[in-house]
Amino acid sequence: YSRFANNPYAEDGGVVRLLKDAGAIPYVKTNLPVTLLSFESSNPVWGRSLNPHVPQYSPGGSTGGEGALLALGGRIGIGSDVAGSVRVPAAWSGIYSLRCSTGRWPKAGINTSMAGQEGVPSVFSPMARTLNDLTYFTRAVIGMEPWKYDHSVHPIAWRDEQEQEARSSKKLRIGVMKSDGVVPPTPAIARAIDTSAAALSSAGHTLVNITPPPTATPLQGLRLASLLLNSDGCTTFNSHFQTGESSDPGAEQLTKYANLPRPLRYLYYLYVRYIKRDSVWAYLIKDFGPKTSAEQWQLVAQRESFRATWHNWWNNPEQGYDFILCPVNATPALPHGAMKTAVAACGYTFLWNLLDYSCGVVPVGRVDAIADAIDTSLAAAMDPRLNKYAYLRSLREQKMLNGVSLGAWKYYNSEKMHGLPTAVQIVGRRWEEEKVLGFMAAVEGALEAYKGPEGQGKGRKGGRYQLLEVD
Repeated sequence: YSRFANNPYAEDGGVVRLLKDAGAIPYVKTNLPVTLLSFESSNPVWGRSLNPHVPQYSPGGSTGGEGALLALGGRIGIGSDVAGSVRVPAAWSGIYSLRCSTGRWPKAGINTSMAGQEGVPSVFSPMARTLNDLTYFTRAVIGMEPWKYDHSVHPIAWRDEQEQEARSSKKLRIGVMKSDGVVPPTPAIARAIDTSAAALSSAGHTLVNITPPPTATPLQGLRLASLLLNSDGCTTFNSHFQTGESSDPGAEQLTKYANLPRPLRYLYYLYVRYIKRDSVWAYLIKDFGPKTSAEQWQLVAQRESFRATWHNWWNNPEQGYDFILCPVNATPALPHGAMKTAVAACGYTFLWNLLDYSCGVVPVGRVDAIADAIDTSLAAAMDPRLNKYAYLRSLREQKMLNGVSLGAWKYYNSEKMHGLPTAVQIVGRRWEEEKVLGFMAAVEGALEAYKGPEGQGKGRKGGRYQLLEVD
């Protein structure tokens, strides 16, 4: 927001004081989107951040400038994450990040666009160019006893034995969630998941396709998290604008839906549900809008029930997963301005914010123009003249794509995206940062050793992700 320009805080935040005490010299701030609620990074003060691999695409957001700088040779950084804002930039720019559970990383004294929003708390978390840097940075900060700098940090010391056990385990049980049932992964992301799963299997680990709890599905989580995050009707993040200041395309869409009069919103819901026959989008928008205090309390109660359901599900001996492997986002980096239609396609990260689980991002490969092209064989069989967009429409008509997924899939083009990074997400349980970092090392080690079957086709077959070369 331009109103915050040239108005620094009188005192350093807790994490800045900690870093300075540790000998660090903070020397640069990086670009963010206005509102902080976007997978893009553009604002009226500094303009637009570009993806370091293909500049026509976004580096992600909200910590997109940080992701781009790290990809271009930076070492360590810090971002905030309320729905994926340190993980999506890592995935889209080709670096590593860790989403910490609430109370593990300092956050006091740092500005936000939605002060007081605790339905889905924002967390501050580390990002780095390499996994070794990420692990070292996280271990160092927690080793500095951040609870002495910030009242909101839990006094949980670094547990080195958990990291080492996860890193060196010879046989892990891994749950695979290739799709969240809302936005299916695009071909490039599906290939990243398949490659990672094959590498882990080749390394001797057990992989199981998971079925999330039927009473706490990712779709139900996306709805609940969206209602909690915007229960004020988008009033707070819009209160910081100066007259005439432009907003983010995605935030504008959220504001539009939140401020529809209830009768008009219900009519729109009926149109989407029964005319367009899109049950997913209708389900998400039906109750979107400002909430009373009583309604907010009910949503928090639903959140706790949702968390308890997942807790019990994961504790069930039939599950017993060490971690869950899933996409970070259904697509690689999207073009600038895409959040206007893709703003709701955030379920792969938002789910774990709602559950407050620890998550890490490991880059896997890059989009290949040929290997990751959309399979148009179905469309060609129906009508050889169909183009990509007609193909996507045909998938929607067959109930294979809904309004949420179409808003992201419409931008997928493996030729234009050629060279953009792909990544996977490693999901542990609450306050398991040490384990997640160890599991990330296990995944990276498996990828490095994996060569893939002979004649596997074009595109990356294994090996460690190659960082962007810089002069």
